[in-house]
Amino acid sequence: MPRPVDLERSAARREAITVAAADLFARHGFENTTATDIARAAGLSSGTVFYYFTDKRAVFRSIFERDIPVLRELVDRALACDDPVAAVLTMVDELAADALDPNASGILVELLRQIDRDPELLRVVTGNDAILLDGFTTLIERGIEAGAVDPGLDAREAAAWIVHLVDAAYLGADPARDPRPMLRRLVTRFLAPPTADPPTGEQG
Repeated sequence: MPRPVDLERSAARREAITVAAADLFARHGFENTTATDIARAAGLSSGTVFYYFTDKRAVFRSIFERDIPVLRELVDRALACDDPVAAVLTMVDELAADALDPNASGILVELLRQIDRDPELLRVVTGNDAILLDGFTTLIERGIEAGAVDPGLDAREAAAWIVHLVDAAYLGADPARDPRPMLRRLVTRFLAPPTADPPTGEQG
């Protein structure tokens, strides 16, 4: 049975490889990054990458696999909130925070290039999206029941649009410009129940 220290060392090395690979893939692309490049950037010997990962695609998948527990924890916290709209906005804020990372748009572009070439990657990303969709859908349903969200919205469809908005923040990421205030504004207006009079400046 592996000792705790061995498990910790293994987890730390896997994380170091994943972090180094994410930076290289974002800046140079998947095809132009070698296992040797990743090992060097992680401060490990060249053979270490394939000790912890079966191949380079497994390394790329690990970037998104490590999101799974983070997303589950985010959704669990949101579902524990008494205000469903505030919970949706908090989720949007936290999901969009990494768009300020200089590598954000690069890694998303590379994901779009690779996802059709790796069924396992598609499975991981689809699973991540499902966690978010389920969370947003439940919160929107609660908001509709509470009268805080437009009852004309289909909760699942609205949840998908919110995920698309967050994804768009990554595609157009600019480290010098925080997308979160605009995302909050868009999502707030999108979810708001209809009123008799449109807000000032939005008539006609």
